[in-house]
Amino acid sequence: MTASILADLVAIPSVSTQSNAPMIDFAERLLAPRGWHFRRSAWRDAVGVEKFNLVVSSHAQADAELALVGHTDTVPPDPAWTDAFQLIERDDRLHGLGTTDMKGFLASSLALFAALDPRALPKPLMLVLTADEEVGCLGAKRLAAERIIAPRRAIVGEPTSLRPVRAGKGYGLGRVIVRGREAHSAYPEQGRSAIIDAAYLLARLEELATQLAAERHAEYSPPYPTLNVGTITGGRAKNIIPGECEFQVEFRPVGSELPERIRDRIASALMEVRAKRPGIDFTFEMPRLDPGFDTPSDRELVATVAAFTGLTAATVSFGTEAPQMAALGAEVVVCGPGDMLRAHRRDEFITRDELAACDAFLRAMARRYCG
Repeated sequence: MTASILADLVAIPSVSTQSNAPMIDFAERLLAPRGWHFRRSAWRDAVGVEKFNLVVSSHAQADAELALVGHTDTVPPDPAWTDAFQLIERDDRLHGLGTTDMKGFLASSLALFAALDPRALPKPLMLVLTADEEVGCLGAKRLAAERIIAPRRAIVGEPTSLRPVRAGKGYGLGRVIVRGREAHSAYPEQGRSAIIDAAYLLARLEELATQLAAERHAEYSPPYPTLNVGTITGGRAKNIIPGECEFQVEFRPVGSELPERIRDRIASALMEVRAKRPGIDFTFEMPRLDPGFDTPSDRELVATVAAFTGLTAATVSFGTEAPQMAALGAEVVVCGPGDMLRAHRRDEFITRDELAACDAFLRAMARRYCG
C-alpha cells in the first residue's frame, strides 16, 4: 500500500512555487472514510499562491502523545529529468521527485493512518503536513506561531536512513549592501568602488569563519558553526567604477546555541571594517534567523527510537522542522527513510526495503505511544 500511495504523491507536482492544495486534498480523501479529525489552515505566500497546513488527529483536541511531521513541498526538478513526476522502479529503487525528501515518509505515514481506526486509539495520534519547508520552514513556523497543536512528542521524517537524530544546527541568512560612487573608470578619483569596499568586508568575514571553526562541538559534522558567503553581485560595466555591491552571508549555529550570538558577531566584524576604512557605506540586515534544536540524549523518545532502530542517536547540519516542533513543547527526534545525499538531485530514489522499514518503525511508535 505504501508504494502505491507514494506513486500517487509523486504524481502530484508540489514544488514550493505551487500550491500544495492537491497534496492536502489527497490526504483528506484517503483518510476521511476512517474517521480522522482534520484541521486545515490556509494563507497566501509572498506572491499570492495559496498554501495549507493540515493536522490529522485521532482525537478532537490540540494535544497528542505522538505527532508525525512531514512537509508536502519539493525543490524544482532538474529540467533534464523529464519523468520526475512519475514513480519508476529500477532494480528495487523507486525513482521520482521527492521520494526521499520526503514523500516516502509521507506515504508510510498515510498508509499507517489509513490502516488504523482512530476511535480505537486510547491516546491521541497526530499527523502534521506542512507547506514551504524547502523555502524556509514557513508552514512549520506558522504552526509554531499559531500554537493550535501541542504534541508531547514529535518525529520529523526527514531522510536519516532511519537513524534517530536528536539535534540539528540552526540557520541564519543575512544581506549586506555596499554603496560606493559611480564614475568613469579612467578617473577613479571621482568615484568609490563598492566592490573594493565589499572585498574588505568579505576578508573580515573570512577571518570570522576561521574563528568560529575553532569552537569545537564534536557531535556535529562539521564540528563547529559554519559561515558562508554564497552570492555576490555588483557593478554595471567593466569601465564604470561600481556604485553598489550586494552579497549574502549565511551561517549555521549548533543546536544548543542562540543564532543571535553569531548574528551579532557578524555585525561587530563588519563594524570593525567601518572603523578602519573611513567612508565605507553599507547596511546589514538578517531576514532569516532560525534556531536549531537539541533534544538531550537521555530523553525517553531518543532512547526509544534508538532501541528500535538499533542505531545510536546522531546530529545533522541541515535544516529541519524540528525546531518549530520543539517550540511547541514537543520532545523531538528527526528520523525518516532514505538518505539526504540522494535529495535535491536528478533521479532521486528510495528503496522498497527502506519503505518497509519505515512502515514497521511508524507502526511500532504508534503502538508504543498511542496504544
